[in-house]
Amino acid sequence: MTEALSNATISAKDLEAARARKNEQRKVLLSSIIRYIVLFAVGLIMLYPLIWLIGASFKTNSEMFASAGFWPKNPTISGYIEGWRTSTPYTFGRFFLNTFLILIPKMIGTAISATAVAYGFARFEFPGKKVLFASLIAILLLPNVVTRIPQYLLFREFGWLDSFLPLWVPSALAGDAFFVFMLVQFLRAIPRDMEEAARVDGASSWQALLFIVVPLLTPALISVCLFQFMWTMNDFLGPLIYLSSVDKYPVSLALKLSIDTTEAFAWNKILSMSVLAITPALVVFFMAQKYFIEGISAGGVKG
Repeated sequence: MTEALSNATISAKDLEAARARKNEQRKVLLSSIIRYIVLFAVGLIMLYPLIWLIGASFKTNSEMFASAGFWPKNPTISGYIEGWRTSTPYTFGRFFLNTFLILIPKMIGTAISATAVAYGFARFEFPGKKVLFASLIAILLLPNVVTRIPQYLLFREFGWLDSFLPLWVPSALAGDAFFVFMLVQFLRAIPRDMEEAARVDGASSWQALLFIVVPLLTPALISVCLFQFMWTMNDFLGPLIYLSSVDKYPVSLALKLSIDTTEAFAWNKILSMSVLAITPALVVFFMAQKYFIEGISAGGVKG
């Protein structure tokens, strides 16, 4: 009798515990559902302008502003065909080529120069190091518009106007202080043991940098290249100041040129070319987002 009561008590406790677990699981599930619904709604609100842009690029001008919906009633690719031809003697392909002629040297120059300068700050002691690093931070906090006029006058004296050199050279000389600072912080989180072992074996500082440090810096360097890629694709003021020949315009200026030279704005052409202009940045970002996130966060995790 006593044993039966004991078993009944244990069964009641187990049943109560099972009910409590089920209730807890329901609460967790409900919380997750609400959280995902809120995140989806917020994400949709943030992405809707981009979704509308893509949908509107397949609409006609008359249909574009008739409703806020993104799905075209009568889809057409005429905006892409006519927009690619542009109102200039050149197709949009020429402007994409110019963009990459600016972009690729800037990415390579930034990665090499910023790595070398950051390695010097992070690993060596030399006279005036603190002053130079403080100057680097000051430049980082300085608005770009403050340096535009001195840079323009300098490049004019060099005879570099209407060429890609004013867009290439500052990056090749570690002119982007943000990237140097970013790599310095990353390097400070990397132990020096392997570099010291390499120097004991006879490696020079450049060999230690190239064969030991650079492989460890790969995530950060990918982040640097991604940042430079996106900033260069979005740069409008730099090419506008230094380039005057239409055949050297990048995509950012070509889009504005389409608006300026059209008496009645053909918005479907402009939006179609805008979709093409943002496509490379989106593709590159989603392909390399793993390394991008790792490069941003690794400096604060290692050490």
